[in-house]
Amino acid sequence: MNRAPSRLRLSLLIAAAWLAQACGTAPSQPGVSEAIREQLPEPGAQVIGRDQDFVVVVPRSGDTMAMLAQRYLGDANRAWWIAEFNNVTHPRTGQELVIPLKARNPMGVYNSGFQTIPVLCYHRFSSNRGKLAVTPSAFAAQLDYLAQHNYRVITLAQLQSFLQGREALPRQTVVITIDDGYRSTYDIAFPLLRKYRFPATVFLYSDFVGAGDALTWTQMQEMTRSGLIEIQPHSKTHSNLSLRLAQEGDAQYRERMRREVETPSAAIEDKLATRINSYAYPYGDTNEIVVDQLSHRGIALGLTVTPGSNGFFANPYMLRRTMVFGEDDLTAFAAKVSVFAKSAAR
Repeated sequence: MNRAPSRLRLSLLIAAAWLAQACGTAPSQPGVSEAIREQLPEPGAQVIGRDQDFVVVVPRSGDTMAMLAQRYLGDANRAWWIAEFNNVTHPRTGQELVIPLKARNPMGVYNSGFQTIPVLCYHRFSSNRGKLAVTPSAFAAQLDYLAQHNYRVITLAQLQSFLQGREALPRQTVVITIDDGYRSTYDIAFPLLRKYRFPATVFLYSDFVGAGDALTWTQMQEMTRSGLIEIQPHSKTHSNLSLRLAQEGDAQYRERMRREVETPSAAIEDKLATRINSYAYPYGDTNEIVVDQLSHRGIALGLTVTPGSNGFFANPYMLRRTMVFGEDDLTAFAAKVSVFAKSAAR
């Protein structure tokens, strides 16, 4: 359970720092490790207090959250640590900010409930809207909604770290995935994702490559080089993996499931030099035999199309994904990116 640090402690830290400055001496640093000291600025910088858990700073003119995070935490991507802790979006010159030096709540558990991570699932993009075809304007509006509402779009590897309790995530966090490997992912989705600098995972079923409306390996290579798009397996044939063929025995079924996992994984690794760490089940269906094949190959995440979001306790081989449909308006889309469960975690 997350516990907010004592405001009295922070107040005393700030007061002691100002008193030390008024006396012309630097504040004492009980318990501060050498590693932490090395990350802090030299005397004379805008630090007014610090200990092993926090640094209290007065931002300088022109400072941004990213600059402060890089300066004091060594990682500009941790700007949200500062923003969420202080409940502000931008630093103001002359106003004290408390910078936590450690992740405060890696599991996202609060007194009022717990954090959840929605994983969105798209398929095709087309000017002709359909059940599984989202128009370019609708996709652009959805990405703009995420940007305007301060969502952070993360990779599946970051979601895995959250599920393992190794990485805290901002309250407004979402994952974008695109299934099958249609060419429209390259023609329509990729330019918009690049505009917003949002990462996404494309789940590819390998038998589809070479079809008239499918992605080519050259297009996938270009997308992966951008650093925004990763390609992961979505089976070989896109058949329902939970269903056995007529007259198929146990050994035959297991061998077919091995091919459904191994063939697309090997092709992606060979063509794109991409590490395989996730797998999307066709139609969202799976069973213990399929999961065993993923585990045997070292694939850590399996994704369904069961709607909903994922708390820290989610089964990594049964991750929920919410499909985005062509008829969804922004109100429907907003409901699909809910990031908090108000009932207490059990």
